Amino acid sequence: MSDTAVQRRAPARQPDGAAEDPGRGPGPLTHTVVMAARALRISSRNTDALITSLALPIMLMLIFVYFFGGAIDTGTDHDSYVMYVVPGVLLLSAGFGAATTATAVSEDMKGGIIDRFRSLDVGGTPVLAGHVAASTVRNLCATALVFGVALLIGFRPAASWSGWLLVAAVLVAYIVALSWISAAIGLLARTPEAASGFTFFMSFLPYPSSAFVPTDKMPDWLHGFADHQPVTPAIESLRGLLLGQEVGNTPWIALAWAAGMLAVAISASGALFRIRTR
Repeated sequence: MSDTAVQRRAPARQPDGAAEDPGRGPGPLTHTVVMAARALRISSRNTDALITSLALPIMLMLIFVYFFGGAIDTGTDHDSYVMYVVPGVLLLSAGFGAATTATAVSEDMKGGIIDRFRSLDVGGTPVLAGHVAASTVRNLCATALVFGVALLIGFRPAASWSGWLLVAAVLVAYIVALSWISAAIGLLARTPEAASGFTFFMSFLPYPSSAFVPTDKMPDWLHGFADHQPVTPAIESLRGLLLGQEVGNTPWIALAWAAGMLAVAISASGALFRIRTR
């Protein structure tokens, strides 16, 4: 082989002390995946919180169906209360599951691990997005479990293929939006205990809605709030789609609410992260 060929095939050497090509380093997407995997590992070790987020929505559904279902008049043609209550429990499960994100973010901020991440050139967006991605995975698993129990106790959906797609879109949109709101709460709270307390209000939101009883059966002062809060359109969309009923533009209203909450939560999270880490 000639010397010219050897020169062409020999790799170019950088001078001593030259900076490494930044384009070869991991990007934000890789950082997000790594942070999501880390958050999932931490969740798997926190068995108490994991069991609570999975078991509590199921217990509430069983309590409402078997304890109160016979006494609640929903004004529908369905014989079983389980056909009415399941969509609300799915949103309730999303709220409980997303609430753990606030505690996880607050623990990261308190423990000093964020400084270590920043020294490794991991920005705030991948850290928070990793927590949100992990929350989405946990919530989808919890939703599948709740839905499976609902099928066992008599829930019989009649959704079309397009209806199932819209159900999935609404659920995922609200899970992601609620998870980002929880991330912002975790940045706002100074301790994990405070973060857990703040998320109670978010988890409580499905109760003053059409999740368990029709809103027209509520007191007048509560009726207006229940009809115009963000959870009610989502529950009405899920209920109508799962039961094969006409839903009109309700799913698009629900998705618009989710998009608005998501935009506000992401903006607030970015601002709060900069304030907490400067």
